Parts: sequence; structure tokens; C-alpha cells
Amino acid sequence: MRLDKYLKVSRLIKRRTLACEACENGKVKVNDKIAKPSANVKEGDKIELTFGEKIITVEVVSIAEHVLKQDAADMYKVL
Repeated sequence: MRLDKYLKVSRLIKRRTLACEACENGKVKVNDKIAKPSANVKEGDKIELTFGEKIITVEVVSIAEHVLKQDAADMYKVL
């Protein structure tokens, strides 16, 4: 699954366009490498998001095309 779509579906970032902008500005890393919005994400990958001075690191647990809001947090594990 594309990185920008995963960020949106998992509700880590609210909208896909914001996810694209974050990736293009170098605020998203996958496995310690700055990633483009089109980067492929698979289970076990570590995603690091930078929001201002706050850094969130998560591990991808599952991938799904459509997820209910209450189940979105089950797609990743905060490290």
C-alpha cells in the first residue's frame, strides 16, 4: 500500500493531501529513510512522523484498504 494512503486509512494523518505534503517536506521516514508519498509500506515497517517538535514512531501491524474509525488504531503499534 502507498505510504500516503496508509497514513490516511490508519488515521495517523487526517487527509491524504496532508500526508503527501508531509512526505514531500521530509517529515515522514520509513525504516529511517525519508520516504516519498508513493513509497510502499508493508507489515513490520517502522514509520517516523515529525509534527513540529513532536516525533511519533509507529510500527505497521496490519494493512487494509478500508477500516472503521474505531479499528484504525489497531493498524499500528506506537513505539
